[in-house]
Amino acid sequence: MLPVRRPLSAPTLLIYDGDCGFCTTTAKWVERRVGDDMAVEPWQALELGDFGLTVEDVMSAAYWVDAEGRAHRGHLAFAGALQAMGFPWTPLGWLIERRPFSWPAAWAYRAIAANRYRLPGSTDACRLPDA
Repeated sequence: MLPVRRPLSAPTLLIYDGDCGFCTTTAKWVERRVGDDMAVEPWQALELGDFGLTVEDVMSAAYWVDAEGRAHRGHLAFAGALQAMGFPWTPLGWLIERRPFSWPAAWAYRAIAANRYRLPGSTDACRLPDA
């Protein structure tokens, strides 16, 4: 987890890749299910340094910035977003954070991220630099 500064009004934030169609579709799905307690923003619209993040960080994974200002990467970002969405998603987010469920969740997140250019709604911009 990285310490961050929060220039946004919402207490939590999901940061995603706005150039990736799959990521944008997923982020919009999350955004429709949360209230004013969470912002959903593409990294391209943010000053990443304000969050202690770099372009390299956000090109390979989504980030969840919690209410304490800590940034969580990948499957933990998805877990935080699910918890913010409320029931029935909260228990799933809670499980994703905990062993032994966190191990397959981390693997699944990495596999999806590496292959996001092959998923529905994707474009060539979805391909990771080393994929």
